[in-house]
Amino acid sequence: MTAMRVRTPAIEGVREFTPQVFGDDRGCFASPFQESAFTQAVGRPLFPVRDISHNISARGVLRGIHYTAAPPGRAKYVYCPYGRVLDFLVDLRVGSPTFGRHQTTELSGGDCRALYIPVGVGHAFLSRQDDSIVVYVMSEGYVPEAELAVSPLDPALGLPLPEGGDLRQSPRDGAAPTLAEARDKGLLPDYDTCREVEAALWP
Repeated sequence: MTAMRVRTPAIEGVREFTPQVFGDDRGCFASPFQESAFTQAVGRPLFPVRDISHNISARGVLRGIHYTAAPPGRAKYVYCPYGRVLDFLVDLRVGSPTFGRHQTTELSGGDCRALYIPVGVGHAFLSRQDDSIVVYVMSEGYVPEAELAVSPLDPALGLPLPEGGDLRQSPRDGAAPTLAEARDKGLLPDYDTCREVEAALWP
């Protein structure tokens, strides 16, 4: 088993995993997920996997902030095997001790760093290189009506996005509400409910 460096960031429940990367003139090899390291860090194995997806993004594409209503809720394990992205996590769980807090992490094919994202924590990223790939390992399948978004451009969140940059968003993301608007409309998940949903992922 290769070495894995684990960090506990500022958002409650999030874990960051950085594996050892082996490279030579042929390319590189890494193990972005290692069950023993995950179990030791989180206190239980990874959730039963229901869905694995990925996207490919051109430089300047901004995706998110996406989250899933709870229930059903979705926990995620995310990494970038190729390219380079600036990844953002935002705690959207009303009642969480870290509600509204964000963290920024660079993910790339060079370091194969991965993030465990608990139920109710929003995810976004800015692609900093053409053809950047982000892989999502998820605890639940896709339910369109449960998938929601908050604007990454909300000044109250203060995400470190480049000023005056030509950011490319989907129409859905461009029309997403601010954090305050989403909260006022009752769209944000409840912290205790998210924890209950997440605990139920393990049979």
